[in-house]
Amino acid sequence: MDIDARGPRFAAAVTTVVLAAALITQNPWILALQTLAFALGAAGGVTRSPYGWVFRTAVRPRLGPPTEFESPEPPRFAQAVGLVFAGLGLVGFTLGPAWLGLAATGAALAAAFLNAAFGYCLGCEMFLLIRRLTARPE
Repeated sequence: MDIDARGPRFAAAVTTVVLAAALITQNPWILALQTLAFALGAAGGVTRSPYGWVFRTAVRPRLGPPTEFESPEPPRFAQAVGLVFAGLGLVGFTLGPAWLGLAATGAALAAAFLNAAFGYCLGCEMFLLIRRLTARPE
């Protein structure tokens, strides 16, 4: 079943704020919360992530009906990619080296910002590229 395309973009906006706070403060606890949000989104899909729940219960009822839908698989893959980068950032901030935390968190922040501001999901595009490259010719 397809999902409201505004949901992942809302989640990307919240993720942008959380990752910016984690990067500015270099606080591993903030990054750990975002890592958990990515893990829940990757495991259960974006509609079951914390930001998906907020969108579904608090934001979507205040909006008009959705006009654009998308497949849930690319955003779910994007959550898994975000999980990898946030996990690397968490390792960098807690165990070192600090540059790993900064670089990985910065990369995740850049991807989330692109989705939030411009609707361009890097993880989703990676998913589609991998699918095209691994498709078996008929």
